[in-house]
Amino acid sequence: MSDSSYRLAVILASTRDGRFGPTIAKWLAHHTDQRPEIEVDVIDLAEHPLPANLSSSPGEEDRAALAAVTPRLRRADAFVVITPEYNHSYPASVKTLIDWHRDPWQAKPVAFVSYGGLSGGLRAVEHLRPVFSEVHAVTIRETVSFHGPWGKFDEEGRHLDEEAGIAAAGAAKALLDQLGWWAVSLREARAARPYMAG
Repeated sequence: MSDSSYRLAVILASTRDGRFGPTIAKWLAHHTDQRPEIEVDVIDLAEHPLPANLSSSPGEEDRAALAAVTPRLRRADAFVVITPEYNHSYPASVKTLIDWHRDPWQAKPVAFVSYGGLSGGLRAVEHLRPVFSEVHAVTIRETVSFHGPWGKFDEEGRHLDEEAGIAAAGAAKALLDQLGWWAVSLREARAARPYMAG
């Protein structure tokens, strides 16, 4: 891995039947694929359901579920959370993921790509920011949000509206530029001075 490359965990938050998240994940992949410095690992929470009951000493079955996710979070230098908005906030699945972990988030950047109705999922994002702050992650300013995206993408995640697609591509560039700076800078800082959470 070069000094400018980094590992990005893309977290697909929705676990609902018929969810739109995989389409948004394909859209994001078109942009990350153009950046050879990014090594992407998609963590789909629908494929990795975590136990709802938190425990400081999980049983064998719970440990097995965590083992499919925890090492991948630890390896990541940065995160993108792809989230819809459910009832004015974010899905329970992503809160469960956060709550089961502490150290993997610390001193690492988190970006958001959201989707939903008129708000485009932005209320979910604003609710997630203080949650990630509590586990000592750094949320970046730039976001991408899709307002009423249903029927506006093809099966490969390409935007059908050229003008809207160009605007979204610009937002993705800004997000990934900023995320890359934070990912590399914080990794260097952690290597030089181990982060001390309070």
